[in-house]
Amino acid sequence: MKRIFLSAIMLLSIVCGLPAQTAPDAAQLTKLLQDFLAGAGRNDVAMHERFWADDLIYTASAGRRIGKADILREVRAEGPPKPGDETTVYTAEDIRIQQYSDTAIIAFRLVATSDKAGAKKVNNYLNTGTLLKRDGKWQAVSWQATAMPEKAEPKP
Repeated sequence: MKRIFLSAIMLLSIVCGLPAQTAPDAAQLTKLLQDFLAGAGRNDVAMHERFWADDLIYTASAGRRIGKADILREVRAEGPPKPGDETTVYTAEDIRIQQYSDTAIIAFRLVATSDKAGAKKVNNYLNTGTLLKRDGKWQAVSWQATAMPEKAEPKP
């Protein structure tokens, strides 16, 4: 009896865990994320239009909550980088994707490498986004960014 109960528990935990462990669209979602980050570094309005859903809720690392219209307004106002402007390259590391049918959670470490007149600075953020697949297209409906503290010098 004990063996049957344990077997049933193990089978149930495996079956319940499968949807989160297998992400059939992982390659497509990873490419979308990487394309978006490349476009974000160029202030590519079209990429922002494509990536964010109209009903987006975005909580920025500074504690500001905004939507897609706010993001697009800011990107358009800033415009593409001009020669001599500070440039930032965004990359994603430690990407984790969990897919539940037409919903996916993406979590990763965003690495922002800025260059201004040859001076490089690297900032790291933990990002978590919820994407929905609507009409065959993945878009972010919720996003949370958290700034990671810079490594503190060890105390003597």
